[in-house]
Amino acid sequence: MDKHGATPVTASFQDTRPRALSVSELNHQARHLLESSFMQVWVEGELSGFSRPSSGHWYFSLKDRRCQVRCAMFRGFNQHVRDIPKEGDQLRIRGKVTLYENRGDFQIIVEQLEPAGLGALQQAFEALKHKLQAEGLFDPARKKALPALPRHIGVITSPTGAAIHDILTVLARRCPAIPVTLYPTAVQGQAATADIVRAIEAARDHGVADVLIIGRGGGSLEDLWCFNEEQVARAIAGCPIPTVSAVGHEVDVTIADFVADLRAPTPSAAAEKISPDQRDWLKQLQDGETRLANAARRALKRGATQLEHLAARLRDPRRELLEKTQRMDELELRLAKGIRQRLAGLRVHQEHLGQRLAMQSPRAQLTRSHDTLRRIEDSLSAAIRQRLRERRENLEHSAQTLHVVSPLATLGRGYAIVRDEQNRIIRQASEVAPGAVINARVCEGDLTARVTSVNSGET
Repeated sequence: MDKHGATPVTASFQDTRPRALSVSELNHQARHLLESSFMQVWVEGELSGFSRPSSGHWYFSLKDRRCQVRCAMFRGFNQHVRDIPKEGDQLRIRGKVTLYENRGDFQIIVEQLEPAGLGALQQAFEALKHKLQAEGLFDPARKKALPALPRHIGVITSPTGAAIHDILTVLARRCPAIPVTLYPTAVQGQAATADIVRAIEAARDHGVADVLIIGRGGGSLEDLWCFNEEQVARAIAGCPIPTVSAVGHEVDVTIADFVADLRAPTPSAAAEKISPDQRDWLKQLQDGETRLANAARRALKRGATQLEHLAARLRDPRRELLEKTQRMDELELRLAKGIRQRLAGLRVHQEHLGQRLAMQSPRAQLTRSHDTLRRIEDSLSAAIRQRLRERRENLEHSAQTLHVVSPLATLGRGYAIVRDEQNRIIRQASEVAPGAVINARVCEGDLTARVTSVNSGET
């Protein structure tokens, strides 16, 4: 407080003017505004003030009757331009609108440059297209059919590009069993043309791929130009392996698309077109498995019915043997009975003769009669022996015949009758599986064994 009791007040002043931008801030904001407002533009005009410093970049202006705009085309883009433009040329450029902040210059960063009108690259494209078409290289009749099931796929593209990644991703999803060989090549720039031709020749000489995918990802007309070169087109047309062109995006069209055996809109679509879907295979396999199982069940049922029918008709060989033995016994009894009857008859006759002899009594006649009787007895004995020998030979022959047809004789030669656990006769190796228990009837006794392996191949 002062001597008068008042409190002193200090006066202060605040700057209320708007904040001023720095020149750098202004240019930066202007550049951001331009670049966000204009994505890509095509501009046509007359070239003026063209310069080529040692950096390799191009600087020039495009003008019309009233205005002009500054342009910069950096070395990474202008190296694809075939003919260097000259003062006064009418040009079409594609690029991004921006601001060169250091000087505050409004300019266009040029990415593609071509003569106004149709354009040099497009003119070259149309000229080569008409030339090759006239030669018949686009004729559908000369195009080769792609294999329905490729055994090996060849891919001609850059090893670092997106195309090879897309192709391998699709193939891994659809049919990972198909092997893939990459024939690496440049797919952009001046060296790409010869590189692609060499890759096609390498795939041809390698001889493993039965279909080739040739392509790359999207890009400008200049980026894709190597696929519009005549050398590449003729290499694709002359390749003995079916080829698929997969260059760029769906809207991109190249000469390679016309000469290839098939054109795919993208590399991923190419992999889709040439590869079968393993899910379809799995379904077909499952359907075939079901049909095979049903057919096997029907065949087994028919076989079982046929086996039962044959088993009913098949006679037991032991029964046949018993019948033959019984018949032999019957013949033997009949033979013995015949002999006895014959001897009894002869004995009766002998007694009758003795009676007649006794009645006649002459000794000489008796002696002749005795002689006659001895001869008759000798003849009878010989006849009996002969008959017995014939009967015995017939009996032995019948026994031998019976022994030949007997399964016991077959078993005696080293064969066996093999039955499974259900006592069914096994005729083929395919009727048993490893681990099954089988019974083998041999000449003297039975054997029980377990199957360790089955070989059903013919010898």
